[in-house]
Amino acid sequence: MGTMNVIYEDNHIIVVEKEPNIPVQEDVSKDKDMLTIIKEYLKEKYNKQGNVYLGLVHRLDRPVGGIMVFAKTSKAASRLSNEIRQNKLKKVYYAVVDGKLEPKDGMFKDMLLKDKKNNIVKVDKNGKEAILYYRVIKYKDGKSLVEINLKTGRSHQIRVQFSERGFPLVGDQKYNRNTKKGIQIALFSKTIGFIHPVKKEYMEFSLDLPNRYPFNIFNN
Repeated sequence: MGTMNVIYEDNHIIVVEKEPNIPVQEDVSKDKDMLTIIKEYLKEKYNKQGNVYLGLVHRLDRPVGGIMVFAKTSKAASRLSNEIRQNKLKKVYYAVVDGKLEPKDGMFKDMLLKDKKNNIVKVDKNGKEAILYYRVIKYKDGKSLVEINLKTGRSHQIRVQFSERGFPLVGDQKYNRNTKKGIQIALFSKTIGFIHPVKKEYMEFSLDLPNRYPFNIFNN
């Protein structure tokens, strides 16, 4: 990873693009993670001595790329975390799924249970409620480009809810049996919106879809 794409920054928050396959925080692989990368960036930019504070308020699965917000103060972190707990943070994802998804828009609601030992999630009545809204943007080559508005942020939620209905995400090594090795998962965090923790005004940030397979088959 070369220079990090910083989309917005002030004294309280920093909004960045996470590249696919970079963990948000340190995992067993010990690969460089987003928290470390941003802390190093802040340390260098502001010539800070000692530890830099950076609050993690939401996550993206390691293979997934896209937009994220981090808190630069503990006050901002607790206020943003509170917004997320109340499902007030707007999170819009784009995904490419196998098949012609119908109806063209709708809501998925499931109870999802995480098997921590095997790091997989399944639909189970003892799980936590997971809700998302979707609409199909385009259909091409046996695949659907879908916009997803996440209402709850459960682990692997989008991946499980779509694969459960027979429309698994292209490139999903965990939940799509037909995935070939080496294809990047077709899930992208495109838009994030929230009330600024200090200014109290609504802010929204978006990224363009990545110009890579399978997103690029919908370009024209």
